[in-house]
Amino acid sequence: MAQKTNTFATFNAVGNREELADAIYRISPEETPFVSSIGKGKAESVMPEWQTDALAAAANNKVEQGNESTVVAISPTVRVGNRTQISEKVFGITGTQEAVDKAGRKSEVAYQTAKKMVELKRDVEYAAINNTTAIAAASGVAPQARGLAGWLKTNSLQATDGAAPDPITNTAPTDGTTRVLTEDMIKDAQQKAWEQGGNPTLLLTPSGLRAKVSSFAGAATKFEKAESKVTTATVEVYVGDFGRLKIINSRYNRARDVFGIEPDRFKLLTLRAMKRTPLAKTGDSENYMINTEWTLKSEQEAASFAIRDLKAA
Repeated sequence: MAQKTNTFATFNAVGNREELADAIYRISPEETPFVSSIGKGKAESVMPEWQTDALAAAANNKVEQGNESTVVAISPTVRVGNRTQISEKVFGITGTQEAVDKAGRKSEVAYQTAKKMVELKRDVEYAAINNTTAIAAASGVAPQARGLAGWLKTNSLQATDGAAPDPITNTAPTDGTTRVLTEDMIKDAQQKAWEQGGNPTLLLTPSGLRAKVSSFAGAATKFEKAESKVTTATVEVYVGDFGRLKIINSRYNRARDVFGIEPDRFKLLTLRAMKRTPLAKTGDSENYMINTEWTLKSEQEAASFAIRDLKAA
């Protein structure tokens, strides 16, 4: 039915107030499961270094009576390290925008500071998982920290035409032909890590492989809560012959990688903590930089595992 002649509608009016909710809603994910699960420490240089070692393989150690001992050569420790990486966010706010009455926040500077810090934390998570090599700072070259993908060598399962990384020689992994993820791959990787003395407890899984992992026989039984009439359609734990893996949905894993980690063997080392710094004022605006300098320490990469070159089907 048509509008009655000469009735006054909102679209004819001039003085109606606008309605804007006094809140700002974000959909972007903020969780950082890898960085949040590992230890924290302090870096004191742009290339922290540490040493790793391993015991000789166990054997039936016996000698005859009156044995004249022979001195056996000692294997030296392995010296490893990583480069620090500088991550930053920069923003500017005009004097007018900071002064006007705003919905959802009192201060634009404060709101953008909080937002950029969350973004920066996500950037660190992404790099700490996916960076494959350490890069030294040079003129025109930004330094880079080696991430999880570049540390896990010993227990790395990849396609036959792929290659594992080598953190000692700072060599990146080579992608191979993707193959379907199977439960046997997880069992094999768990066993390899256990035989090295590791105890991986977290399985970082990209979204495209999550349902595949949930379908494995070793995944904890789905259950129904009668009191709430809610059926759990997924699993949170994979139980294998060599331990339990808490399945963690990792938004920043590459779609082709799954990582089983022992969190106690990794540390996020910070040379410079996250901080907001005012930049030079050149006009009617306030400019700020938020940055941090960090690196990823792997105390013993052989305690964890990587399964690479994967697809769901």
